[in-house]
Amino acid sequence: MRNNKQIANNMLGNGLKSRQVTMISIGGVIGAGLFVGSSNAIAAAGPAVLVSYLIAALIVILVMQMLGEMATARPDTGSFSAYADQAMGRWAGFSIGWLYWWFYVLVIAIEAIVAGNILGDWLAIPHWVAAFGVTFILIACNSLSVGNFGTLEYWLSLFKVVAIVGFIVLGVLAILGLLPGSSTSGIDNLFSNGGFAPNGNVAIVAALLTAMFSFQGSEVVTIAAAESKQPKANIKKAIRAVVWRLGLFYLGSMFVVVCLIPWNAPELAKGSYQAVLTAMNIPWAPGIMSIVVLVAVTSCLNSAIYTASRMTYSLAKRGDAPKACSQTTTKGVPVYAIALTSVVALAALAANYLMPKQVFEFLLATSGAIALLMYLVIAVTQLCMRRKLVSQGHALEVKMWLFPYLTILTIGFILVVFGIMAAFPGQRIELLSTLGLATALVLIGFYLQKSQPELSAQRAIMTSERPGQTSQERAFA
Repeated sequence: MRNNKQIANNMLGNGLKSRQVTMISIGGVIGAGLFVGSSNAIAAAGPAVLVSYLIAALIVILVMQMLGEMATARPDTGSFSAYADQAMGRWAGFSIGWLYWWFYVLVIAIEAIVAGNILGDWLAIPHWVAAFGVTFILIACNSLSVGNFGTLEYWLSLFKVVAIVGFIVLGVLAILGLLPGSSTSGIDNLFSNGGFAPNGNVAIVAALLTAMFSFQGSEVVTIAAAESKQPKANIKKAIRAVVWRLGLFYLGSMFVVVCLIPWNAPELAKGSYQAVLTAMNIPWAPGIMSIVVLVAVTSCLNSAIYTASRMTYSLAKRGDAPKACSQTTTKGVPVYAIALTSVVALAALAANYLMPKQVFEFLLATSGAIALLMYLVIAVTQLCMRRKLVSQGHALEVKMWLFPYLTILTIGFILVVFGIMAAFPGQRIELLSTLGLATALVLIGFYLQKSQPELSAQRAIMTSERPGQTSQERAFA
C-alpha cells in the first residue's frame, strides 16, 4: 500500500513481488525472436551461430553488470536514462530515454501483428481485429495496477521458461539417442554440410548483429524492480542470474537446434524450434509452436507497454515529457504515460494495415540499432558514474569487474560492431536511420538543457542525494 505522501506526489507503487520481478527478469530475454528469428542467424552463420550468440551474451553480461552497479546504488524507474542524465547531462538522458521509448512503442506494434496473425487464423477473424483486440486487453490490464501486470507477466514468463526447458530436455535426449521415435540424433550436423562455419568468419559477424538485438529485454528488470519493496535485492538477484539465463535459454537451445537440424535445411524457414520438434516426431509440433509463440509475443507486448510507459513517466518527472505523464492513480499507475504510449503504438499498428508497406518498414528501420546504442550509453555512463557514486558515499553492492578496463573494452567492441553494421548494406540503412533519429533527439536535448538552466540546476542538485534514497524519494524529499 502507498502512503499519503506517495499518492500526493504522484509516485509509483511498490506492488511487484520479488518472485514476479525475478520471473520478469528471466522471461525478459525469451521473446519471439528466440523461437522464430533465430532461424535467420542460423541461415547466415551455420553451426558457428553458437560463437555469435556466445560473444553477444558476454557483451550483454558485462553491460548488465555495469547497469547493476548503478541500479543498486540508485534504484530508478528511468534506469539507464536517469543515470545518463546524472552522469553526462540532460541531453543524454533525454535522447536515450526517448529512443528507448520509441523502440518499445514499435515492439508493441510488431508483437501485436504476430499475435494478430496467429489469433486471426485460429478464430477466423481479420488479423487486424485480433491484433487491436489483444493490444487493448493488455493496455487495460496495465492501466489497473502494477500488480495486474506483474501477475500476468509472471505466468506468461513461467510458461516460456517451462517451454524452453522442456525443449532443451527433449533435445538433449534426442542428441543422446534416448528419445523414442526421433528421426534425428547425434552432433554430426555441427560439422557436416560445409563444416562448423560454412559461410566463413564474416557470417559469424553478421549473425552477431542478430544475436545482440535478441538479448534486448535484460535491462527491464532494473525498471520493474523500482516498483518492488526491495529494489536493490531484486536487482542483485537478477544480475547474478543473467549468466545462466543467457547460457541456458539461448546457447543451450541453439546448441540443440544446430545439432539436430542441418543449418541449411529448408524446414528452418518455418522456425528453428518447430523444425526440431518436427524432426523429433513430436505430435502437433506446428500447433505447439503456435501456442508458444503466441504466449511469447503476448508477454513481450505486455512488458513493452509497461516498460515504455515507465520510461515516459520518468522522463515526465524530469521535465522531459508532458507533465501529465508524471501523474499516477491512487494505485500508483501512470495512466497518462500509458495513454500516450498506447496512442502512438496503436497508430504504428494501424500504419501496418492502412499505409504502404514502406511506411512501416521505415518506422522499423529507425529502431534497428537502438539496442546497441543503449548498451553503449550504459557503458559510457558507468564509466562516468563510478567515481561520482563513490565520492557521494554510495556502497557499491554490485561492482563492474576490472573497472575501468573491461568497461573501456566493451565500449570499444560496441563501436566496432557499429562499424561492421555500416559495412553491411542490409544493416547500413537501420544504422543511419537510428543515428539520424538519435542526432535529432540529442540536439533537442542540448537545446532544452541550454534554454532551461533553472531546471538543469535543480536536476544537478538531485544527483547529490544521501545514499540509500530512491530517485522518487529524492524528487520529493
